[in-house]
Amino acid sequence: MPAVLVTFAAIADGRGGHHLAFDALLCAVPFTAVASLHAFGRFLDARDDAVVALQALLWGVALVLVVLSCGVRSNAVGPVPQLAVSTTIACVGVFAIKAFFAVAPFLRRLVALRPAKP
Repeated sequence: MPAVLVTFAAIADGRGGHHLAFDALLCAVPFTAVASLHAFGRFLDARDDAVVALQALLWGVALVLVVLSCGVRSNAVGPVPQLAVSTTIACVGVFAIKAFFAVAPFLRRLVALRPAKP
C-alpha cells in the first residue's frame, strides 16, 4: 500500500496536483511506519539474513523520505519546494530497489531451471 500511494503522489506531482500528492503522502505515513516496524521485527528475529536486514533498512529510509516530504510540503506557502518532489522520487526509487530484492530469489530459481531430457 505505501508503494502505491507514493507512486500515485509522484504521478500527481508530475501532473501538477500537488495537494493530491500531499494527501496521498500523508496517507502513506502510517502504512509505511507499520511496515517499517514489522520489517524491523523480522530483522530482530533473523539477524543473520542479509536480505531481511536490507529490507528493514530500506523500509526505514522510505519512512524518513515520506515524512520529510510531508513535512516540507506542509510548510510550503507558494509553490511546492523541490526538496518535497525530490524526496518523493527518491522514495519511489527505494521501493524499486525493494521490489528488485524481493523478486531476485525467484529469478535466480528461474535461471537455474534446466529442461528435462530433450
